[in-house]
Amino acid sequence: MINESALMESKALRDSVLDRTDVLDRVKALSLLPDGMHVTTAMVAAYFGVTAEAIRQLKARHHEELACNGMVTLQGRDLADFKRDILSRYPGGYPQPRSSLTLYSRRAVLNVAMLLRDSDVARQVRTYLLDMEYLACAQPVENPVHAAPISLDDRIDQRITHILGKTVVPMFNALIETSGEHRKELIALRAGVQRIERRLHQHHARLKRLEGIRDDRPTIGVMAAMDAMNGRTFERHVAKLLIRDGCKNVVVQGGHGDRGVDIIGLTADGRRLVVQCKRLAPYLSITSPNMQKFVGAAKVLYAADVALFVATCPFTPEALSIAAEAGITPVHRGLLEEWSAGEPLKVLE
Repeated sequence: MINESALMESKALRDSVLDRTDVLDRVKALSLLPDGMHVTTAMVAAYFGVTAEAIRQLKARHHEELACNGMVTLQGRDLADFKRDILSRYPGGYPQPRSSLTLYSRRAVLNVAMLLRDSDVARQVRTYLLDMEYLACAQPVENPVHAAPISLDDRIDQRITHILGKTVVPMFNALIETSGEHRKELIALRAGVQRIERRLHQHHARLKRLEGIRDDRPTIGVMAAMDAMNGRTFERHVAKLLIRDGCKNVVVQGGHGDRGVDIIGLTADGRRLVVQCKRLAPYLSITSPNMQKFVGAAKVLYAADVALFVATCPFTPEALSIAAEAGITPVHRGLLEEWSAGEPLKVLE
């Protein structure tokens, strides 16, 4: 099993567990900016219970590694756009940065947890990571590429427990009933087997607690996967979600000549459906002109009954206002994550 010191010293080991960002919320709730994707240096410091200066020093020592895992520093036009579209919507306001702003993705925050020494929260995150890594390594895998995930019922401890409870213990009971000379030894052996059986049950219960599905958390890596897609792949992903939710005759037509609509089809109850897909950086926003253009295409050119504007970023207040007036359903980054993780889109029902 990997120990904590090895995790803090080895970048390769850290890289091997960076996809387990769900452990952050299992240890302590991580508040995000309105883009649903990033936190600031001050928010990282608050999460770990350290000073902002401690995070800045860590950033200076491990800048390249953190940058590879989603840390970014905004300046100039990018910073101005982020202030207008994101920080302006932060509850209670937010101190406006002067010349630059460093943002951390959830992956980068997890990276910080594996590097930060003087934080109880960081230590708890590392402990949880090590437990999860141990459990993953303990699972027997015949074909790691093609094999289906192994359920708890398939674990070796479950099979051993079954054998002990259904075969070995009854065998001892029968021997004890018919044996006089070795009765005490057999009773002692049976007690030992029963202790092992109880400990395996306890181990199984612990595994279940650690690996239990959290209904309130979206699937790990959903948005990271979409952020890595190109535009065409993202459109096909959205089309698959529509089909999953019962839509019919779904056609991806995005590209040159699509007249402002990327996907067309019918809902399960026969309503005409059109979709616009925008895969943009999460710190950008869908603006009023973007929405106005889609309204014209959806309502005038296609006479759509249901019109979805699906984006990997937020919508500006003006864009949301236009969408509400025109009957467009904006699917922002947070809603898209829930939809991709299995939550049906209500407008399609």
